[in-house]
Amino acid sequence: MIPDLSVVIPAFNEAQRLAPTLESVLAFVEGRGQAFEVLIVDDGSTDATASIATTFAPRGVRTIRLDRNRGKGAALRAGVAASRGRLVLLTDADLSTPITELARLEPELGAAPVVIGSRAVADSRITRHQPRHREWMGKTFNRILRLLGVARHQDTQCGFKLLEGDLARSLFAALTIDRFAYDVELLWLAERRGHRVVEVGVTWHDSPASTVHPLRDAARMLVDVLRFRFRHRR
Repeated sequence: MIPDLSVVIPAFNEAQRLAPTLESVLAFVEGRGQAFEVLIVDDGSTDATASIATTFAPRGVRTIRLDRNRGKGAALRAGVAASRGRLVLLTDADLSTPITELARLEPELGAAPVVIGSRAVADSRITRHQPRHREWMGKTFNRILRLLGVARHQDTQCGFKLLEGDLARSLFAALTIDRFAYDVELLWLAERRGHRVVEVGVTWHDSPASTVHPLRDAARMLVDVLRFRFRHRR
C-alpha cells in the first residue's frame, strides 16, 4: 500500500528529544486514519539517536543511517529518496513547528505542489523568538537571496515543508547542497521547473539547542547558493 503521507525527519545527535518528538508525530498521524510512514534519517550521530529510532519500528517508523555526518540537505535527500508517500512532509527533530500545523499547509496543495511553512508572513505566530542577532541575520540572508534572484519568499529556512511525493523525490534527486542552504536550492529548482510554491504562516518556537552557528553557517550558506547556481548552469 502506498502511504498517504511520508514524514521525513533528519536527526543528528537527537537522543535527548527524539522519543518525545516521535510520540507527538505518531499520535498525530495515527489519529488521521490514513496510511503513513515516518522516516528518521540519522545523520552520522555519535549518540543513541539510531537505537532510539529503531524502537519505534513497530509503529511505522523507518530508520536510515548515514555513515557520517553529511548535513541536513544530504540527510533529507536520503530520506526523501526512500519515501513512498503520496505527500512528503519535511520537519525538524525539535518540532519547532508543531506537527499539527500540517493542517494549515494541506489545503494549499490544490493551488501549488510545494507548500512551505513560514515565520515571516502575516498569519505566522512565533511563541518563542530567536535571539535578536539571529533574527536579524536570518532576515538579512533572505534579503540577499532576493537580491541574487534565487528566492522570492520571505522565509526559506523554516524546516516545515509539504510537497507532492513524486515531485519531492524528483527535486531532491537533483539537489547538490548537503547542508543548510538545501532549502534555497529546493525552492529555486522547483520554480525553475515551473512549479508554484506557496508560503503559509505557521506557529513556530525557537529551540535553544539548535546547532546552527549564526555567523559560520550563514557564510557557508551564501557560498553554497553561489555554488548551486553555477552547478545548475553547467
